[in-house]
Amino acid sequence: MNITVEAWRQDRPDAPGRFESYVVAGVTPQMSLLDVLDLLNSQLVAAGDEPVAFDSDCREGICGACGITVNGRPHGPVPNTPSCLQHLGQFPETTHFRVEPFRANAFPVVRDLAVDRSALDRVIQVGGHVDVLTGQAADADAELIGHDTAERALDFAGCIGCGACVAACPNGSAHLFAGAKLLHLSQLSYGKQERGRRARAVTGSLDHDFGPCSSFGECAQVCPADIDLSAVAAVNREAVRAAFRRRPD
Repeated sequence: MNITVEAWRQDRPDAPGRFESYVVAGVTPQMSLLDVLDLLNSQLVAAGDEPVAFDSDCREGICGACGITVNGRPHGPVPNTPSCLQHLGQFPETTHFRVEPFRANAFPVVRDLAVDRSALDRVIQVGGHVDVLTGQAADADAELIGHDTAERALDFAGCIGCGACVAACPNGSAHLFAGAKLLHLSQLSYGKQERGRRARAVTGSLDHDFGPCSSFGECAQVCPADIDLSAVAAVNREAVRAAFRRRPD
């Protein structure tokens, strides 16, 4: 079957962008949104035209690199699913796709659908890590962690850093992303020793690169890792805890 793809084209970061419309032939319901872009690019290259630039890597919903905005929704029509795992058979009534990059001030366009998400990396650089003693590895059961605590920490560690939460938020907030990192590390024993410093560093990075939380919850509706809104609440809670600690950690 044939579908229409209206793709955002932007030659370089400082160039004006525009939408260009293409008819993509030979599409099947089994194809993902990225497969459609691959097919479109094959047609463009065969015709001697420039392919549409977009990011992708694992195509298994793990790496978070594939984010695009489809018909106004980050990642695509299917909630909580990355672009690479959204297949046309899941929305057979849609035959026109308007694809554009993630729209957020923190994500400047590099080219076409590819954006620079270094602002998320800066959050990780200032607080998404722990200090540990080097030397011989400790036994696996040296520090016991309860099952419920471990499972909840792993749930928040599942964030793939795709940036869809930022693109979905009217204010361009990264609270869901940052809160997932804070909750993941604050619940585990090896992350508690620098909990306050981490909270102050992460919230400072958020203030510098991202907007304030809108409190509408659009972020949770597009998150491929199903991070819930308790992560958003954790950002202010961890910041307040760090501010009122007599002995900063």
